[in-house]
Amino acid sequence: MKQHYTRVTAFAPATVANVASGFDVLGFALESPGDEVTARLVEGDGVRIVSIASDEGLPELNLPTNPLENTASGAVLALMRSLSGNESEQLLGKYGIELEIRKRMPAGSGMGSSAASAAAAVLAVNALVGNPKTPEELVEYGMKGEAIASGSEHADNVAPAIMGGIVLIRGYNPLDVVRIPAPQNLYCTILRPHCEVSTKEARGILPKEIPMKTAITQWGNLAGLIAGLMKQDMGLISRSLTDVVAEPHRAALIPGFHAMKEVALQAGALGCSISGSGPSVFALSSSKAGAERVGTAMQEALVKECVGGTLYVSQVAEGGPRIVSAE
Repeated sequence: MKQHYTRVTAFAPATVANVASGFDVLGFALESPGDEVTARLVEGDGVRIVSIASDEGLPELNLPTNPLENTASGAVLALMRSLSGNESEQLLGKYGIELEIRKRMPAGSGMGSSAASAAAAVLAVNALVGNPKTPEELVEYGMKGEAIASGSEHADNVAPAIMGGIVLIRGYNPLDVVRIPAPQNLYCTILRPHCEVSTKEARGILPKEIPMKTAITQWGNLAGLIAGLMKQDMGLISRSLTDVVAEPHRAALIPGFHAMKEVALQAGALGCSISGSGPSVFALSSSKAGAERVGTAMQEALVKECVGGTLYVSQVAEGGPRIVSAE
């Protein structure tokens, strides 16, 4: 019989989605920050959220505790519905699940906050019942949670949050996810302006159709970015970090975006674009010192817009998600 636990805590990291030219099909994990979810077997049935807390200094939370409206519990419910005819289903037939959610980054940040909660929740529950699902399979259930927050099922945040590293979403029907090796010296700078952008709003302003010339440019940039990552060719990565589909429309939602991008490139960044749907802005660099230098320049540019911001510098993480404790 597989090992079962009564209480598991899992961590899932922040992520950068789209990565400039990879709209809805590319994302990568950071080392930190991230969310933690504790799942516990209890008497009864169903899924209950017993607490949602956040780290000191983060904005006040206003997240739903209704299991049908929260990304973490929504993902867990999808996972539970998939279990049939095995020990895990029998176990969950006798017990319910309580979830404790610890937010370590703000919602609406463009850093995959909803995906991190969904990812940590399914990782914890999967471990709780003996790990019947592979990480790739868990991505599908995480997407169900993501749909609650954004209105659509997309995996460019939740896949790297569950699998770690850089992940290409080759297709959705059926889901086909591919891990892309990250160059060892690839670092990410993220600056989160102290404002919020709704994912649904950011998706709503995008055009329904784009010209063929624009599509060809974006395809070439995405192919170049994947090739650059595979070959560890920083020059090719730099030339390919250009988004001609989403960034031109979403930039107006972010205070000082163009100024931050300009100074990031002047400071030596390989490229700079919007993290997910914003408002966070990310830049990639070929060293930690370079990433820190870029961050300082971006922060100074944001201050000139009279907007505060929180800065993160992290290596693009091959790992990321993990089981924190199990008992």
